[in-house]
Amino acid sequence: MASIIHKLESFEIMGACFEVYKEKGSGFVESVYQECLEIELDLRNIPFKAQQELALIYKGRPLKSKFKPDFICHEKIIVELKAVTGLTDEHRAQVQNYLRATKLKLGLLVNFAHYPKLEYERIVV
Repeated sequence: MASIIHKLESFEIMGACFEVYKEKGSGFVESVYQECLEIELDLRNIPFKAQQELALIYKGRPLKSKFKPDFICHEKIIVELKAVTGLTDEHRAQVQNYLRATKLKLGLLVNFAHYPKLEYERIVV
């Protein structure tokens, strides 16, 4: 049986996400959840970088375009937030691209607008 990658760290992060959802519920825009999760991660002493601009490379050349994952936690987990009716393949592809670009292995895709409960997916590359 395969082990779950970054099990403890992802459990801690998801606990913070569940707390934000419990406090705020659904119905806000993504930026509200972004700010709330920054506070919650800080309160839980979970190391993170929010909206860090990262470089992209194409065939060995740096691009002018950059990308900003919502969070990188523990320097090894991408956390991408959404506030949409439901997650789509485009959202999953975005996380997969972020993982490939950063060479990280685990992404958490979290949708705060889903009702009646938080919607989330673990994406491993």
